[in-house]
Amino acid sequence: MCRFGKQIILALAVLAMTGCENTTFRSSVPTYPVRLSINTQMGQFVHFKPENVYDYITVNRQGYHYHDYTLQLSAMDAFGYAGVVVYIDGGGNYNAFDLCCTHCLKPHEPTVVNGFYAVCPSCGEEYDLSWGIGVPTKGISRESLRKYRVVNSSGKLTITH
Repeated sequence: MCRFGKQIILALAVLAMTGCENTTFRSSVPTYPVRLSINTQMGQFVHFKPENVYDYITVNRQGYHYHDYTLQLSAMDAFGYAGVVVYIDGGGNYNAFDLCCTHCLKPHEPTVVNGFYAVCPSCGEEYDLSWGIGVPTKGISRESLRKYRVVNSSGKLTITH
């Protein structure tokens, strides 16, 4: 290979290595530990199934909240910055979001889930949860809710970063 060809390959290699820098999304919501486990086969959560679209569970320092049930946190649980909502979207998929408004960033004033929306009590922004994306609808915030990873293994949901 000629000297010119080697220089082109070297230049392309350098561009390829730097071209992907800083392309990952970074949320405005501070990173806090998230470790939650919801067993949909047991007790209070037996009805939290993909067939029940738009159903949700919230988790905060007081525990897991589902309809009229509250289950205490274990020593291993962590609930993010302002709490977590685990939501079944319109396609029957489980999704999890931090309850912190990405505009106000107040951990002690989390958004309140109301049907398809998580609503910020401070600024009034509504985040659409219906299809599992958590996007703001009023334009006050420019950023979606911080999304967490949900792994469903035979009805046991594990929520992490």
